[in-house]
Amino acid sequence: MIKTTKAAEGMIYLEDGTVFKGKSFGAVKTAVGELVFNTVMTGYQELLTDPTYKGQIINMTYPIIGNYGISDVDNESDNIHAFGLVVKDVCDEPSNSMCTKTLDQWMKEHDVPGVAGVDTRQITKKIRNNGTIKCLISTEGISISEAKKLCAEAELKGDWMKETAVAEKTILGPTAKTAEEPLDVAVIDFGIKQHIVDFLREKNCKLTLYPYGTEAEEIIADDPDGIFLTNGPGNPEEAAEAIEEVKTLIAESELPMFGIGLGHQILTIALGGSTYKLKYGHRGGNHGVYDKETKRSYITSQNHGYAVNHDSIILKGMEVTHLNLNDGTVEGMEHRDLPIFSTQFHPEAKHNANDSGYLFDKFISMMKEETKNA
Repeated sequence: MIKTTKAAEGMIYLEDGTVFKGKSFGAVKTAVGELVFNTVMTGYQELLTDPTYKGQIINMTYPIIGNYGISDVDNESDNIHAFGLVVKDVCDEPSNSMCTKTLDQWMKEHDVPGVAGVDTRQITKKIRNNGTIKCLISTEGISISEAKKLCAEAELKGDWMKETAVAEKTILGPTAKTAEEPLDVAVIDFGIKQHIVDFLREKNCKLTLYPYGTEAEEIIADDPDGIFLTNGPGNPEEAAEAIEEVKTLIAESELPMFGIGLGHQILTIALGGSTYKLKYGHRGGNHGVYDKETKRSYITSQNHGYAVNHDSIILKGMEVTHLNLNDGTVEGMEHRDLPIFSTQFHPEAKHNANDSGYLFDKFISMMKEETKNA
């Protein structure tokens, strides 16, 4: 059994002056970010290491977090990208055969603060009523006046994708055991999740990950079989360099292209459409999505604060293929003439991959057709 010592007082200070005080865990630190909520009951390790959460403080709606500890196999990246974690109760005695440390120990190692013992339902209701909000999280015992000053002075970035992408061109071979030649996928990286990497490699894909802003000419010169636009953090409108390169790739390559999350949004803007910020976003593991083609509904994993403007894409050669069953927002689209499609949700999610993983099969089939006709 692993145990940790309980820490001192922690504070959550919201931009509108609301204060929540609880018990601190994780690192002794003060950070400012965008406060969001996530409704999953499990998967806190994956959330914290998901690059899409860069710059955000996560409020968990499920009341007990940390009960199965931290393992060596569930990270979505090498680092914790979230700026902080807010929970009702943090478990100090996890029970799991794969557990190597507690949530508290792990967050200390990664220098990320957490606050427990606050009313996370009240925080969630506040976000739902008023929208996401700038928030300070502190485990350093600072005063409310200090918190107010630090929160007011901090600026929230919108271009985190430039920091979460790979720093240099990286090649990863397939893990599938097959006699077929692997498909060569150009991955334009904005902050890819490890499970997407694993999913594609298991489907006999060789991945070449390109840093943010890589010129389209370099990618085309490498002669890939398809192009994958990854998930990532931040405001898609701030990804100006990436948008321009995707425009060039669409115009000059005619290769199969698949976008997920931020990649879906950047693809939208590159095609002449637009995006907008949702009031409080979609973050959870049980969001219903309707697929117009299969005429089926799917339970999906989601983590986004922006959405595609429906009317902006239908005149740009795109058809909406998937809709969110809660609010009708665009969850997927496909080009009428080109081999291009994308989804807002995450079809690679570890625990529901069999549900919507068919979209990766679609991408694979498009690439195989492209190589056959080449």
